[in-house]
Amino acid sequence: MLAVREVRSGYGNKEVLHGVSLDVPQGSIVTLLGANGAGKTTLLNTITGILAPTAGSIAYKGRPLANKTPDRAAKAGILLVPERRELFLRMSVGDNIKLGGYLRRRADLRPDIELVLEIFPRLRERLKQQAQTLSGGEQQMVAIARALMARPQVLLLDEPSLGLAPKMVDEIFAVIRNINELGASVLLVEQNASLALEVAGYCYVLELGEMVFRGTPEDLRASAAVRAAFL
Repeated sequence: MLAVREVRSGYGNKEVLHGVSLDVPQGSIVTLLGANGAGKTTLLNTITGILAPTAGSIAYKGRPLANKTPDRAAKAGILLVPERRELFLRMSVGDNIKLGGYLRRRADLRPDIELVLEIFPRLRERLKQQAQTLSGGEQQMVAIARALMARPQVLLLDEPSLGLAPKMVDEIFAVIRNINELGASVLLVEQNASLALEVAGYCYVLELGEMVFRGTPEDLRASAAVRAAFL
């Protein structure tokens, strides 16, 4: 579904990713673990076209994706839910959600809105509230709902549990499973390694811009060094 091969990327003259490779098979949940500063967000931004790779290749369904702009990546079916959600805080919850369908502006969005409200029933009663009045967990729900409005085939989630209460974290991870069951492949960047490994079928560990581990959750738990660092 998504194939990243020997990608190098960074900011200006500072290279952050040093030849990173990764696969997201169709219908899978893949998790990417790593400490702060490892390059996880840089990789997501490179996949979605926010950053341009300086070397390597990115393919989606066998076709080159590197150097596409973010809107073209989104139109192809690759959607990013960024780490800090990036909502329009003074706009209503409903309008934030509708913005996710901007590439489908000629389509009837009502069935998609109803679907995301079934996934996030808590948002139904908050549609007219400003996004800034919501809790952190509710804002995360809006951010994911907005991405789902574009009907993603690959959903990239950057630290969805960051700053959330434990109960809300459990809700968000239940939703991630649900989204996957509905047909979207998921690439999950998450510092809560234990939870991420519960939902993922395959995992990668990124350290200082280099992939230092890849394997199943069982493989990771069997590695004493990786287990000590992340579990």
